[in-house]
Amino acid sequence: MGAQIRVYRQRIRSVSAIKKITRAMELMAASRVVKARQRVDETSPYSLALARALSAVASHSDVEHALTTEAENPRRAAVVIMTSNRGLAGAYASSVLKESERLIERLRAEGKEVVPFLVGRKAIRYYSFRNRDFAQSWEDSTDAPPYEMARSISERITQEFLAEGEEGVDEVHVVYTRFKTMVTQEPQNLRLLPIQVVDADPNAPEQPAEMLPLYSFEPSPDEVLDVVLPQYVAHRIYNCLLQAAASELAARQRAMKSATDNADDLIKNYTRLANEARQAEITQEISEIVGGANALADAK
Repeated sequence: MGAQIRVYRQRIRSVSAIKKITRAMELMAASRVVKARQRVDETSPYSLALARALSAVASHSDVEHALTTEAENPRRAAVVIMTSNRGLAGAYASSVLKESERLIERLRAEGKEVVPFLVGRKAIRYYSFRNRDFAQSWEDSTDAPPYEMARSISERITQEFLAEGEEGVDEVHVVYTRFKTMVTQEPQNLRLLPIQVVDADPNAPEQPAEMLPLYSFEPSPDEVLDVVLPQYVAHRIYNCLLQAAASELAARQRAMKSATDNADDLIKNYTRLANEARQAEITQEISEIVGGANALADAK
């Protein structure tokens, strides 16, 4: 009986230690997700302005650019898959990988060869474990992505898109997790290249209707597009990275809160079992004392 009590008390100490770790990780994720959401909000105005400038150039000129031109018979498609470097975030990484598998299956059904580009160690391990090839990977911080990371990704995929011959790609897709609320994050796939000229970012807040100004492009619409389009690609990727980072931290906060709550339940359960074992031990000791006293009384 005493051995059982020692086992339960050891388990209570172990679970309590784990609870301290999960609680600390929950608090860290909660503090960092606020900053991640601020970074998403801070980049939205620039994203909206860039989309408007791009839409204005496309609407007020008849210039065709290589980054906006659709291939007649697309053969190869690049897919940028954005996951996390670390685990303990629930189903965050697996949801993105499932979404990427669905996209890749659709692209292959359309007769296209898929060229994967991976962001985050989770995606790299997923492909390495299955002996799948990928073109390039990035392992910089996924919960606080630097802009240089987005620029590196955009330069590589733009280079692949503009490459001529059999080695280039005709489309570029991005699979990431869109941050909606602290409770809701959704895996998304975005066709980044060729660029579909839109009036504004669909994720941006609605703006009141206003009269469009007259535009004058200096030195020429061609040169304006040469400058704006690469910036647009880099910023869209940066926005996807920031949304993925906020989603990762929110998922980790929820997962660690669930782990902390489960640790509380385990501690309560083990405490109850230890008390029951202790009560049974006391009852047995009293029974033995009473039995011994009765035996002595009968002997007299």
